[in-house]
Amino acid sequence: MSTKRDYYEVLIVAKTASQDEIKKAYRKVAMQYHPDRNPNNTEAEEKFKEAAEAYEVLSDPDKRAQYDRFGHAGMNGGRGGFGGGGNMNMDDIFSNFGDIFGDDIFGSFFGGGRQGGGGGRRGRGTRGSNLRVKIKLTYEEIAKGANKKIKVKKYVSCQHCSGLGAKDKNSFQTCNTCGGSGQVRKVTSTFLGQMQTVTTCPNCHGEGQIITSKCNHCKGEGRMYGEETVSIDIPAGVAEGMQLSMSGKGNAGERGGAPGDLLILIEEEPHPELQRDGLNVAYDLYISFPDAVFGTSVEVPTIDGKAKIKIPAGTQSGKIFRLKGKGFPSVNSYDRGDQLIQVNVWTPQNLTGEEKDMIDKLNSSENFKPNPEKSEKGFFEKVRDIFS
Repeated sequence: MSTKRDYYEVLIVAKTASQDEIKKAYRKVAMQYHPDRNPNNTEAEEKFKEAAEAYEVLSDPDKRAQYDRFGHAGMNGGRGGFGGGGNMNMDDIFSNFGDIFGDDIFGSFFGGGRQGGGGGRRGRGTRGSNLRVKIKLTYEEIAKGANKKIKVKKYVSCQHCSGLGAKDKNSFQTCNTCGGSGQVRKVTSTFLGQMQTVTTCPNCHGEGQIITSKCNHCKGEGRMYGEETVSIDIPAGVAEGMQLSMSGKGNAGERGGAPGDLLILIEEEPHPELQRDGLNVAYDLYISFPDAVFGTSVEVPTIDGKAKIKIPAGTQSGKIFRLKGKGFPSVNSYDRGDQLIQVNVWTPQNLTGEEKDMIDKLNSSENFKPNPEKSEKGFFEKVRDIFS
């Protein structure tokens, strides 16, 4: 299985690069591997797609922050289901990023020759906006992963016109201003000679066609406000505040434009007994004084169900037991945390007179007097021992 290259390495930029630097770097790499420059070259085509995937992530502040924190796993949810551009085809690339090539020498060099969405042409319609939703997960769902089906109110593609905004297939005519290219070329004379510039057609906004009869249902937008049920695969190991993305599940674009993304913000539901600390899980276990003296076996809750542990005789209050591998899995690796169980010996508060007399007699015994040399280690020492 091939390993994805680092997005910053693909675009040959530093991790501190500005958005402008990233855009320029993408343009440079895309020019080098553009299909028009490398006809019938599958390797160049793959590098062209790879650069587009890297730019899609690094040009979006939310996706870039997610990638910087979690790497490629943050883009695809660790085990699939979330997109960072890996399934983009040529039409997607030219539709989403064609404007980067259009208004400069790149479009002039290739003559805007890729009809149907290539070269300098922007492609049909306007890309839809991203949507954000919040999803609450229990500890058990975070540990195992989950599938959530949610209803999202958003702009959806008009079913009557297939998102094109026109009444029928005969409701289009070629733009008279640009002749269908979606671009307007202007030649200017300078002291260096003639200079040609390419700009987006102001009449058809780069689409190359004009709608003569709009769809009666969407009024020419190609989309309508509606609702869609989205199935979301949440990978195991996500954490509070983590944001995942589903490519193409946001608002539908206008007049056949590419849809936006659906951004999913993870929230954790508090557990009634357990507490999360990174990949680890903490639990406070309370036992009686006799159980601490004689030892016992108890059941404790874990994120995988119940587990039985043995409390040795003479266990001191504050003792920490570890259940290895009973914590949360890592979303970015195969690591898994532990469950830490701290023993707390319960001190009775309401005693009868007879019970007080019994405790008072025991208190005079040497065995019941504190022995610092045999006492439990301090908190920080215990933590160091656990993780050393």
